[in-house]
Amino acid sequence: MFDNYVLSDNSLKNVKKDGKTVGYEMRTRITYYRGIPLSMVHDILVEVDDQPVPRENIRFSLDGELYFTLDEMATVTFYKWEYGQEGIIFVEQEGGLSEGEHKVKLTQVTRVAYIPVPFSGTQTKTMAV
Repeated sequence: MFDNYVLSDNSLKNVKKDGKTVGYEMRTRITYYRGIPLSMVHDILVEVDDQPVPRENIRFSLDGELYFTLDEMATVTFYKWEYGQEGIIFVEQEGGLSEGEHKVKLTQVTRVAYIPVPFSGTQTKTMAV
């Protein structure tokens, strides 16, 4: 519905913890006109440079402090992702991404009121780290 909101511009960056690069992150906004609890996020798919990221390496956060695996999100009803709010998608990958440009494809699949099947939004961008 709002595919142009899937990837926030200039949001791709490596993430360091204790001086070591542990992965990378990007920001996204919901592809629906209303907020939904995280439990209604059906799936998040990430590809970088045409390589799919394993589902178990993807985490999601609304506040940058509390991160959930995609499996955990299915049970999270106490956080609501509001329209216009940026969520953070973290990909656990030792060493992160190399400096420079990368082709990033992000797909959000959500379940929402009044639509009986999950629907998705996808956007592909060339982004720099």
